[in-house]
This record gives sequence, structure tokens and C-alpha cells, in this order.
Amino acid sequence: MDKNSKIYVAGHRGMVGSAIVRKLQKEGYTNIITKTSKELDLRNQQSVEEFFKNEKPEYVFLAAAKVGGILANNTYRAEFLYDNLMIQNNVIHSAYKYGVKKLLFLGSSCIYPKFAPQPMKEEYLLSGYLEPTNEPYAIAKITGIKMCEAYRDQYGCNFISAMPTNLYGPNDNYDLNNSHVLPALIRKFHESKINNLPHVVVWGTGSPRRELMHVDDLADACLFLMKNYNEKQFVNVGTGKDISIKELAELVKKIVGFEGEIVFDTSKPDGTPRKLLDLTYLNQLGWYSKIELEEGIRMTYQDFLENQLTRINA
Repeated sequence: MDKNSKIYVAGHRGMVGSAIVRKLQKEGYTNIITKTSKELDLRNQQSVEEFFKNEKPEYVFLAAAKVGGILANNTYRAEFLYDNLMIQNNVIHSAYKYGVKKLLFLGSSCIYPKFAPQPMKEEYLLSGYLEPTNEPYAIAKITGIKMCEAYRDQYGCNFISAMPTNLYGPNDNYDLNNSHVLPALIRKFHESKINNLPHVVVWGTGSPRRELMHVDDLADACLFLMKNYNEKQFVNVGTGKDISIKELAELVKKIVGFEGEIVFDTSKPDGTPRKLLDLTYLNQLGWYSKIELEEGIRMTYQDFLENQLTRINA
């Protein structure tokens, strides 16, 4: 991939896509194509086909997806399945049809069975039942992996897949109804601090463990894989470390400077008990995570204060 190669980043306004664009620009790539969802609805087959036919991108980072936390995944089950299937079907098929040199499909660690052995190796895919609350999203992402494999097998396409762990960072979603755990905690602790509230309520028991990676680390890994990896096997991307929700809540409380109590609402679901990725494969390729969790959360809280608050309060 040359500095002037034509690169399409699908989903450039999302947390992952925007991080990939930042990384590419930082590394001196100058020919980056982006389209907002208003300019190009990736669920529309004809629109996607026309875009690929006219633009003919050489490289594609497929970071566009409908995403959310437990509540959103469980509430909008049909949308999470339909929208994600349509987006990836259209982009992957058009990439094949119009001669894209290489495509990187981004999935999620929720593709693994709910009770998969920990840490989760790539070979555990389809070895057990999925977590029910996000099953539609997981099935869509598994389909994307299999689609890249099938297009490689049948047509010889250099389509690769990466499965990131739980992500956080700039441009995250802070909506309390459909955000992931870390941005929800940042917002809750911040608002409780500002309003001098006595406590913050955290969903579940606090016992589930989560691996969290700063999205700039993922963008670095994506560029590394695009430049260095050309195999059928999808690759886990993470930090190799996890933390309990209770420990995470205490860390966010410290960083935000909230002085009240943490109360766990055990009537709310915990989700999967543990999600830690096995990174043997990625590490053997030569890539390691660089941003430590506390440093990453501090950076993210700063971004929240500088860039997200006005959006939330609008």
C-alpha cells in the first residue's frame, strides 16, 4: 500500500473508522476516500455498487457497522442483524467485483461462544452457543468473516479479518441507553460529580471481566495487518489484559474525581462473564498493544470534556 494508494475507509465517522483515518493521515497516506451515511447508504446495494464502480478504491478498511451495548443489542435485534449483514455484503461483494487489491473486515470479540475457554483463541469460533443478548450482531460479524474466507477461496480475493476486543476512545458513543460500559461509566461519574450526587449506579454485580483497548491501538494494528498480513485466518486484536467491571468503575471514579459511592444494581444483566482474547497469533506476527488502560482512560476523559460534552448537552 503506497502513500498515494486509493484507500476507502467505510464508517469514517465512527470511533474505529475515525481512528483509522487519523492513523493513515499521520503516516502520510494522502488519497483517503470517505463518505457519510447520508452521501452513501451502505445498506443500499445499488448505491454501493455505483460508488465502487466510479471510485475504484484499491484498499478498503470495512469499519462501518451498527454497534451498541447490551441494551441496544437486545432491543434492536432485527436492525443489528439486517443493517450489519447488508453493509458487509454490499461492501465485500463490490470490493470483489471492482478489483479491490485488499480489504480488511473488522468484527468483534462477541463472535465467540458465551462460555468459551479463556483467553479465547481464534479456533474457538462456532464451538458453542453465543451470548443471547448480542446474538444477532455476533451472527452478522461471523457471516462477515466467513464471507471474506469464501471470497478468498472462490475468487482469490485478498480479504482479511480482524476481531478487536472491547474498544474505547475519541468519538465513542456516550448515550446511556445504548453505549458500551466504559463510556457509560465516564458519563455517569462525570454527571454525578458535577451534580454532587451521593452515588453512581453500575449495572450488574461488578464481577464480569473485560479486556479494553484504546481505539488508536486498534488503528495501529489495522494498518500493520493491511501492510503485513495476507492469510485466510482471522486475527484477534487486543491488549491481552482484562479488568473486572468493579475495578474499572473504581478506576474511572478516580480519574473523573468523583467522591461518592458505587452501587451495583444486581437486577441488571451482567452479560458474558469474561471476554479475554488470546493474542498469540497477532503477537507472533510482531504486533503488541502500546496504550495502557489508565493512560487511555485519562486521554478519553479529556476528549469527553473537550469534544463530547457539547454534543451531549445540545
